[in-house]
Amino acid sequence: MKKLRLSLALAILLLIPLPGQTNAENTKNVLKMEELTIQVMPEYSYHPKDKKKDTPPLLVGYHGALKNDAQEPQKGQVVIPLPMGEKNFRIGFVADYSRDLTEMNEIEYELNKEKGTISWETSEEIQPQEIYKFVVEYYTESIEQKGESSTLSYDFESFAEIGLMNLIFVEPLKTDSFKLEPEAEQHQKNSYNMNMFLYQSQGMKPGEAKNIVLKYKREETKTTAEIMEDIAGDASKASTVKKNEDKMPLWIVLSVIGGITVAAAAILIFIMKKRKSKPEKKAVANNSASETKKAKLRTMLMDGSINEDEYNELLKKLGGNK
Repeated sequence: MKKLRLSLALAILLLIPLPGQTNAENTKNVLKMEELTIQVMPEYSYHPKDKKKDTPPLLVGYHGALKNDAQEPQKGQVVIPLPMGEKNFRIGFVADYSRDLTEMNEIEYELNKEKGTISWETSEEIQPQEIYKFVVEYYTESIEQKGESSTLSYDFESFAEIGLMNLIFVEPLKTDSFKLEPEAEQHQKNSYNMNMFLYQSQGMKPGEAKNIVLKYKREETKTTAEIMEDIAGDASKASTVKKNEDKMPLWIVLSVIGGITVAAAAILIFIMKKRKSKPEKKAVANNSASETKKAKLRTMLMDGSINEDEYNELLKKLGGNK
């Protein structure tokens, strides 16, 4: 069994100051990880650049909230470790939020494959005691598949002190069986009958680990995202969408489908205003990200998380059509 292992050096999360803004004495541990939500989504979607789709994809999202504990504003590079040694590791999306949480800014980043880290410059200064939120999504081909049976071993070792740690596994749609060891602490369904499993830890210390083994069977070849697109396309044929009685709480639905941190779920209505100016070389990536956002909005419309008026307004802000 191939393991998806994220065994990280302690305290590797840091802020590297820009010249003239801070000194060596006040850069140590200036950012505290208030919250980290990791979403593990087997067969949710393929990487936008994938052409050959003969292996089950794995999408993992890091949604973090950092607090500036220093006495001075901070602006610099955030550096975090990622499992770059995993099979066909690729970044899908990297963004941070504006100070007022009204914009999600797709940002440029650098990968250090030798150290296994991703880094980026914060979009704005982080004020004392202010929260800074970011999103990093990556893809791998770490799922082992034998016939209809698939196995994934996910190990996470904390790389910093984390105030609240949420680890969410999302079961693919049209799965025949799905088993997690150990069992999740919470299990509920959303209106698509999609199972979501939550493990939660308060005050996770450096070196503490979460070790989850996932086994499932699935004949369906379409990804969850593709199935959702089909459902959204058929929405006009039905006057209502049947709601599951055991619906997943909104904060988890938004966290998984909306692709944002739990702490930022309440401000989804203001989401995803993109930067007006981007380097020309980023045009293709921006178009891909825009299409991803539109698909997520369609999903949320069908799920009832937003109404049609909100959907239309958000779609206009993305500059797209239905």
